[in-house]
Amino acid sequence: MDTHGREQFAAELRGLRDRSGLSLGELAKLAHVHRGYLGHIEHGQRWPSRRIVEALDSALSARRTLLDAWTTVEASRSTVVRATANPVDSGELEAVELARRVAASDLGSETLVRLEAAVDDLATAYPVTASDELLDRVRLHLGYVSRLTDARATLDERRRLLVVGGWLALLAATLHIDLEQRRPARSWLDTATSLAEQTGHDEIHAWRYETEAWQVLTGGDYRSAVELSRAAQQIAPQGSSAAVQATAQEGRALARLGETRDTYDAINRVHKLAAPLPRPDRPEHHYRYDPTKAVAYTATTLAWVGDTAAVGYAREIIARLHRNGNSGRWPRRVAAANIDLALALLTTDHLDEAVASALAAMLSGMVVPSNHWRALEVVRAIEARGLPESRELRDAYEHMRCTTE
Repeated sequence: MDTHGREQFAAELRGLRDRSGLSLGELAKLAHVHRGYLGHIEHGQRWPSRRIVEALDSALSARRTLLDAWTTVEASRSTVVRATANPVDSGELEAVELARRVAASDLGSETLVRLEAAVDDLATAYPVTASDELLDRVRLHLGYVSRLTDARATLDERRRLLVVGGWLALLAATLHIDLEQRRPARSWLDTATSLAEQTGHDEIHAWRYETEAWQVLTGGDYRSAVELSRAAQQIAPQGSSAAVQATAQEGRALARLGETRDTYDAINRVHKLAAPLPRPDRPEHHYRYDPTKAVAYTATTLAWVGDTAAVGYAREIIARLHRNGNSGRWPRRVAAANIDLALALLTTDHLDEAVASALAAMLSGMVVPSNHWRALEVVRAIEARGLPESRELRDAYEHMRCTTE
């Protein structure tokens, strides 16, 4: 981002607040923003979302002055992002393009092999890369694939290119869901459907339904999540990663519906499907099911259905990741497991540990916006019990929400 533009915006915010006579804490309270986060914005250390700027503009009675200043910088920022989204990826695509031209072919095997490898790299980066950063990289590759669709190619080459586009569209949709950007997520899901149908790629088609199932589940439409998960299972190739993940998604939705018997059946089916699968060479890959994920999945599902056995599963996955030195490879999995552990501990009245686990998750910075509702369940449960720690937990939640939206 343009540092000068960010500093100008920060100065504008400080000036408006000074003229309003409001203290930092008073403005934070009026705008429903964490005080510490607002301080970072005023010193140019954080860049706020439009929602936060609108709230600040309203609280300051600034009549869009602050919003207009933000919009000017944001427009400049977006231009820079499009032009220089990721120097490494941009350079990679330049190399692919040069190889294609040297081969004197509109679309050759080497180009496709490198694009297919790029898809695997992006899918592997998913667990450890900020969603907005990875989305920029995915969109850069989608733009390149889009340009190549006009190139002359054999039927096989064209199909491989469209399959690459299908995987990229799926990943773009997933990232938009993580960022709670539902309209663009829907557009990319529709694109993935179209490309899956054109290429007859059942796994992409199944992942598309599984991805939408997760989207509606996070929105609270659990019945639709069950139906979409089952549709994905019907399409998915037998024994595929999509089949396992769609079954897991069905179990989660059933747990939210309180259908205990069917939930346990889904858990058993996930373990049965995952057991024969070899561990992939790149277990972080978002579209290659890692059998060890079954433990984390079980913890989540049992926590949602209110089974105290979730405590043991959540502790197991946290201990396993830390014991093997892998917590840095799956920071989101560790954060999710801490939320699951907190939910499970609430059912056993281990409230101090529940608070500690929830704080560990929220302060990690690895809980994506689409998972905020899970953390909020813990916060509200602690608040309902009237515990003194509830204020600290609420502050941590609000800070997490402000810094990741």
